[in-house]
Amino acid sequence: MKKKILFTLLAIFVIIQFIRPTRNVSSTVSPNDITKVYAVPADVQQVLKVSCNDCHSNNTEYPWYTNIQPIGWWMQAHVNGGKYHLDFSSFATYDAKRQHHKMEEVIEQVKGNHMPLNSYLWIHKEARLSEAQRTLLINWAEQLRQQIAADKDIAEESK
Repeated sequence: MKKKILFTLLAIFVIIQFIRPTRNVSSTVSPNDITKVYAVPADVQQVLKVSCNDCHSNNTEYPWYTNIQPIGWWMQAHVNGGKYHLDFSSFATYDAKRQHHKMEEVIEQVKGNHMPLNSYLWIHKEARLSEAQRTLLINWAEQLRQQIAADKDIAEESK
């Protein structure tokens, strides 16, 4: 009986290896990427690349272990959730009010030490933000938020 259960579990494990989630990988930068519509300094881009883009852009770098199911499903659920909340690759599709709010959320999350997620940092130690990197991201997001607000005011005045 135990061998039958073990064999069944092994068979299920093997079968689920063929059921893979769609990967979040793009070979090009989206025309709606935040870098296409707003200035993102090189040092900020580097921090975003190392600490944010795996979950908040179309350029997830998948570690080898995501080829093993159900780990791959779990990882893809995290990526989908991250992109649902903020997607730098489609940032230009957000209206000005939403863009402004998303930058406000970036500030709150970084200030509160909520991002990157602790579960992400277990494996990606290099993604942990230093105080200097936190300050850099917060200042950039605040400046961008002010720019978006100013642009929004200009757009409303011209109507």
